[in-house]
Amino acid sequence: MSKKYNHKKNNEGNKKEVLFSLHPEAKKSIGGIILVTTAMILVFASFNMAGIIGRVIHLNLIEFIGWGYYLLISILVLMGLIMLLNRKYELSLFSLLGALILVLSFLAIIDIFFPGSGGFLGRVSVIFTKFFDKIAGGIIAFALMLIGFIITFNIPLRPPSFIKFLSAIKFSKTKEIISEQKQESVPKIIEPSLSPQTPEGKSPPPEASVEEKAEKKILKPSIKKLTFKNYIPPPIELLRTGIEKPTVGDLRANANIIKRTLEGFGIPVEMGEITIGPKITRYTLKPAEGMKLSRITALNQDLALALAAHPLRIEAPIPGKSLVGIEVPNKTAALVRLGSLMAYPEFLTSGSLAFALGRDINGEPIFANIDKMPHLLICGSTGSGKSIALHSLLISLLYKNSPDVLQLILIDPKRVELSIYEGLPHLITPVIIEGKKAIGALKFAIQEMETRYETLLKAGRRDISGYNNEHKENPMPYLIIIIDEMADLMAAYGREVEGSIVRLTQMARATGIHLIVSTQRPSVEVITGLIKANITTRMALQVASQVDSRTILDMAGAEKLLGGGDMLFLSSQFSKPRRIQGAYVSEEEIKSITEFIVKNNDLPEKMELEEIMPLTEDFLMTGEEDELYFEAIKIIVEAKKASASLLQRRLKLGYARAARLLDIMEARGFIGPADGAKPREIYLDKINNG
Repeated sequence: MSKKYNHKKNNEGNKKEVLFSLHPEAKKSIGGIILVTTAMILVFASFNMAGIIGRVIHLNLIEFIGWGYYLLISILVLMGLIMLLNRKYELSLFSLLGALILVLSFLAIIDIFFPGSGGFLGRVSVIFTKFFDKIAGGIIAFALMLIGFIITFNIPLRPPSFIKFLSAIKFSKTKEIISEQKQESVPKIIEPSLSPQTPEGKSPPPEASVEEKAEKKILKPSIKKLTFKNYIPPPIELLRTGIEKPTVGDLRANANIIKRTLEGFGIPVEMGEITIGPKITRYTLKPAEGMKLSRITALNQDLALALAAHPLRIEAPIPGKSLVGIEVPNKTAALVRLGSLMAYPEFLTSGSLAFALGRDINGEPIFANIDKMPHLLICGSTGSGKSIALHSLLISLLYKNSPDVLQLILIDPKRVELSIYEGLPHLITPVIIEGKKAIGALKFAIQEMETRYETLLKAGRRDISGYNNEHKENPMPYLIIIIDEMADLMAAYGREVEGSIVRLTQMARATGIHLIVSTQRPSVEVITGLIKANITTRMALQVASQVDSRTILDMAGAEKLLGGGDMLFLSSQFSKPRRIQGAYVSEEEIKSITEFIVKNNDLPEKMELEEIMPLTEDFLMTGEEDELYFEAIKIIVEAKKASASLLQRRLKLGYARAARLLDIMEARGFIGPADGAKPREIYLDKINNG
C-alpha cells in the first residue's frame, strides 16, 4: 500500500511540476486572456446577451458599484492587453491595490456630483463631503484616482513617459531588447568599410569602426620605413593589406533570443552593446542584482541550441566591466592579414622584439613583445593556425631586426614548416631537423648564456639592454630559439630537452636569449609541470578537449575556439586570457619576403651542424653521473656483463640512475643495445681505446 501511495503522490507532484514550470511569458499570456475574456462577458451582460449568470452578475455589479461597472470593463481590457503585448509589465498585488483605489475614487467622484450613481461603494463619498466641501472632496478623490492609475500601470504621468508607455503596448516586440540609441550604434561598430568614402570638406562620421580607421591608415601613401645600417628589410608591399568584412546574422533577433532563453530559465537580464570581431560576435548583458553567474554559464548548451550556433563561449564577467559576454561565431569570418597590422604606428614604434598578434573582439590590433614575455608557448591541434602564428611572429621580427640585432636558431623536427627560412642571414645554423642536433643546439644556447653572463659581469650591467646602450657600435644580439614541434623531441629525449628548456627559461632572459616552443599535442608528457611553470606567456589555439585547454591555460575555453587562428592569449598583461583572431600570412608572401632578404643582404658564415654534435655527446653525460661513470665501466669489464641490476647491487644505486649510466655507455659505443632477454654486447676494444 505504501508503494502505491508513494507512486500516486509522485504522479501528483509531477503534474504540479509541469503546471508550474510554464514559461513566465505563457503565464502572463494566460492571465491577459482571462482578463480580456471577463471584460467581454461583462459587455455582453450589459446588453442581456450573457445568459442568466451574466444577467445576475450585471445586476449585482450595477447595484454594488453603479457607473463603476463600465470603468471596471475598461480597466480589465487595458490590463489584459498590456499583459499580452508588453512583456515588461508584471501583474502584482500592488497593481490590484492600485485598481481598487482607482475604482473607489472614481465612484466617490461620481457619487459626489451625481448622488446614487456610484452604487453601494459610491457611499465612500460621504467621507469626502463630511470633512470637505463638494469641490474640495472632488479634487481629493480625483487625486486619489490618478494615484491609483499610476500604481495599477506602474507608469509616471510625465508626457514623454506616458507616450512611451502607450507606444510600448503596440511596439513592445521591437523595443524591449536594446534601446534605440544602442540599436543605431550596432552597425557602426560592426560594419567595416573597405574604402572610406568621406567627401572633401566634410568631417567623417563621429563613430567610425576600428576596421575603417585601420584601412585609412593603410591607404596612406606615406608609411614610416625602418632603416638599418647593414640590412635591407623587405618592403611592406610584399604583404597584402586588404581588410575583409565579416558576415553576421540578425543582431536584434539573436539578442532577443538570448534574452528570452535566459528569462525562460528564470534569469532576467538587460541586454547591452553588441560587438563584432573578425570571427565572432559578442553580445553583452547585465544580469539582475544578486544573480549567480554560474547559472548563466551553465546554460551554454541551451543558448547554443537556441541560437543554432556552435561552439558558443560565455565570458563571465568581462574583465573590467560588470557585464557578461556571450560570444557567437559569425556566419562568415573576416581574414586578418599581417600586412594590415604592420602599418600601424604602434608596431613601427614598439621595441625590436615586438610582433603582431592579430585583432581582438573589438577589432583593435594587438601587439606583443617577446622581451617582456620573455618566453612563449604555442599549442593547438592540427588546423588551428599554430604554424601560421609562428610564421607571423617570424615575419614581424624579420621586418624590424637586422642580423646584427637578432639571431635565430630554428628547430623543425617535422622538416617542412621552417625549411622555407633556410638561407636567411639571421640564422646562426641551418634549420635543424634532427633530434640529436636539436639537443646540441640547446646545449649551445646554455653555453652562450653562461658566456654572456660573464660578459655582463665584466661590463657591470644587469641585462642586455643596459649593455647595448653602452656598446652601440658592437651590440650583443638577441638570440631566439624556435622549436616547431616539441612532442617529437620529448618522446625521444624527454629528460634532456626538459632540463635544457627549464634552465634557459629560468636564466636566459637577462642575456637576450628567448625560447618559443610550439606543439600540437598539449599533454602533460610534453608540457611538463616544470616547463609550464617557467613559461608563463601562452598562446592556446583550438584544442580537442577541455583537458588539453586546462593543461595549457589552467582553465577551460580553448576547446570552444573556432580554429583558423582563433586563440586565447595569456600573459602577465591580462588578468584573464584574451580572445584574439591571429594574423594571417600566406606561403607566397613568406617566400617572397625570404627571397628578398637573401638576395639583397650579405650572408654571414653559419655554424655547421657537425660542430653541434660534440655538444650533443657531452650533453648526454651530466656532472652527477660523471662521478660514477668510470667506476661503472670498470665493473662491467670485470663482470663481462652489462645490466642495470648489476650496477644497482655494486654501486648501491637506484634503477633510474643505473639505467642512465647504461644509456651513456651505449651512446658512446661501449656496449650494445638491449635485445630482449639477451645480454648486452660489450666492446672491450672501444673501451680500451677510449
